[in-house]
Amino acid sequence: MAGGWRAPAQAGGMVLALLGWVSSCVTTFVPLWKSLNLDLNELEVWSMGLWQVCIAQEEGVVECRPHGSFLALPPELRVSRLLMCLSNGLGLLGCGLAAAGMEGWTPCRDRPGLKRRLLLAGGAVLGAAAVATLVPVSWVAYNTVLDFWDDTVPDIVPRWEFGEATFLGWFAGAFLAAGGLLLACSARPAVPPPAPACRQPPSPRDLAGGHHLHPKNADLVI
Repeated sequence: MAGGWRAPAQAGGMVLALLGWVSSCVTTFVPLWKSLNLDLNELEVWSMGLWQVCIAQEEGVVECRPHGSFLALPPELRVSRLLMCLSNGLGLLGCGLAAAGMEGWTPCRDRPGLKRRLLLAGGAVLGAAAVATLVPVSWVAYNTVLDFWDDTVPDIVPRWEFGEATFLGWFAGAFLAAGGLLLACSARPAVPPPAPACRQPPSPRDLAGGHHLHPKNADLVI
C-alpha cells in the first residue's frame, strides 16, 4: 500500500525524539558529568555537573554545592550550560512541530502540504537539538581525556574521569538525530502507482479496412 510505511516511521521517530529530549534534559541537570575518587579518602566520591558539585559518602549522605560564579567556570562548562539549555528548548519545539505534522493528528488533515512542511521543520529542529547536545558533551569529554593524560600533573594528584551523564548525553544526541531523520524522511509525499495504459478500441473504419469488410456489414462489426 502506497505510503503505508509513513505512519510507523513517524511513530518510531516521535518515540526516539521524545526519548532523546528527556535524556537531554536529565543530562543537563544531573551532577554526573565528571567523577573523581580520592586516593586519600576512598569513602568519598566527587561528581561534577554543569550546575553543582556533589560529594557522596559511604554512609549514603550526598552533599551538593552550586558553582560559585558563572564567569569562574571553565569555558567548556559555560558553553555547555548554554548549549544544553538550547538543546532542551529545540527538542521540545521539534517534537511539537513534528507532532502537528503526523498523519494521526486531526488538525490540518485536509492540508497535506502544511503537514509535510511541519514534519520537515520538526525534523530539522530535532537535528539542531542533537548537535547542541553532542557538541558540549563531546567537548567536556575531550577536555577530561586531556587532563587525565596530562604529563605535567603529578601522579599523586587525583584526576577527573567520565561520569554517567557523559554517556547519557551521547545517547540523547543519537536519539534526537535518529528521530529527526525518521520524521523528515516520512514527510516525503507518497508517489501514486502509475495508472495502467488504456488501449482504445479500434474504430469501425480500421476494422473494415483491415478485414476488407463490405460497408453493409459495418453495422455488424460495431
